[in-house]
Amino acid sequence: MADTTTTEQTGPAGQPSLKRVMGSKLLLFFVVGDIIGTGVYALTGQVAGRVGGALWLPFLIAFVVAFMTAFSYLELVGKYPQAAGAALYTHKAFKIRFLTFMVAFAVMCSGITSASSAAKAFGDTYLKEFITAPMPLVAILFVIGLALINFRGVSESVKTNVVLTCIEIGGLLIVIGVGVWAVLNGNGDASRLVEFDTENQTMLVAITSATSLAFFAMVGFEDSVNMAEECKDPIRIFPKAMLWGMVIAATIYIMVSVTSSLLVPADDLAAAKSSALLKVLDVGAPGFPREVFSAIGLFAVINSALINMLMASRLLYGMANQRIIPKQLGTVHPFRRSPWVAIVFTSLIAIALVSFVDIGVLGGTTALLLLAVFAIVNVAVLVLRKEKVSHKHFRAPTIVPVLAAIFCVYLVTPLSGRPARDYKVAAILLGVGIVLWGINWLVMRATHSEEDRRPIEPPVG
Repeated sequence: MADTTTTEQTGPAGQPSLKRVMGSKLLLFFVVGDIIGTGVYALTGQVAGRVGGALWLPFLIAFVVAFMTAFSYLELVGKYPQAAGAALYTHKAFKIRFLTFMVAFAVMCSGITSASSAAKAFGDTYLKEFITAPMPLVAILFVIGLALINFRGVSESVKTNVVLTCIEIGGLLIVIGVGVWAVLNGNGDASRLVEFDTENQTMLVAITSATSLAFFAMVGFEDSVNMAEECKDPIRIFPKAMLWGMVIAATIYIMVSVTSSLLVPADDLAAAKSSALLKVLDVGAPGFPREVFSAIGLFAVINSALINMLMASRLLYGMANQRIIPKQLGTVHPFRRSPWVAIVFTSLIAIALVSFVDIGVLGGTTALLLLAVFAIVNVAVLVLRKEKVSHKHFRAPTIVPVLAAIFCVYLVTPLSGRPARDYKVAAILLGVGIVLWGINWLVMRATHSEEDRRPIEPPVG
């Protein structure tokens, strides 16, 4: 018994281990809460601006691509139930440290840009219904608050997530309920559901351009694999929790998008930007107090940001333990047992982003980075088929990762109609990553022996 306790309490290099507090229900709420959040609450109007009234279609396509990619993640997290997610799988499949580092950096940036989008939506849209305050200051204080919750510990964070997830689902159910009520009373225009914005683009570009942004609303499922070391029996609970979580989120998204198109013309949704759902309520239920939905919107973006910052800090922790980045970034607080150095590092980057970058660009950049990572993961799962493990695990049908990789690559390219500004911000972030890789290489070379630079493999379980 003593040995078991030591293993659970102590991680690599004598570090305290992360707490295994997440069972199947908490994991399900984590997946649903991460997907449902900033995307639908803040970017519905911008998706409508790209595709027109057929707002539901990009969300449906984004779900299909994400759902196929989830099969690859489930096979890999079943084989390797450790923190670090896509970066770990890339490292095992290709064994190219630079590629591993850049994948890790891209995933970390996607989490931080997503959290930064939430911070901007918090200060620039929903908080305005209550108080007027300088948006940059509000966003910065928002990020600092998230860091404090994150530092407090994963148990408190995921329990907070359960409460906030219930609140944000409640908000979307209000939108759906208002839509049903309005349609039953003769309001709404069903013809909008098949309207496409083809004024300056083809129908294909309209759909794929909107899908490339709507994909931001479907990401989040991949964050959960970075929490594998904080789950109880991750090999068993991940498949059902992830797939059901995605189905629940996608169903709600499609119903919200149909409601929005029925009640409000696409141009009006686009003009409303991040307050598009408030516009839907104004049209469908003029007497409904905006303050109630704004309060729910505040909780929704808080939840989305909290989970993304949890993911980003755990990814750095996992990569530090794999000796891909300096081990100091994997330092765990001895009492709170949270990766506090990684929390500080990721929070500082988020503060920089909320100070200088627009929410639409942040959403598009998040989707672009993750689509590129997903393409790599879908290839990695096929490469790693030759590596066997001793325990049983989920296995994806081979055709699924193949198709998912093709779709992800297409949505990354300019052929999908993605705006150039997404590539510019992504290039800047990845350029910073290349610089950090050079610094990291020098630091690792100077401070670690060859033996110390070998990846550490935590025990499965």
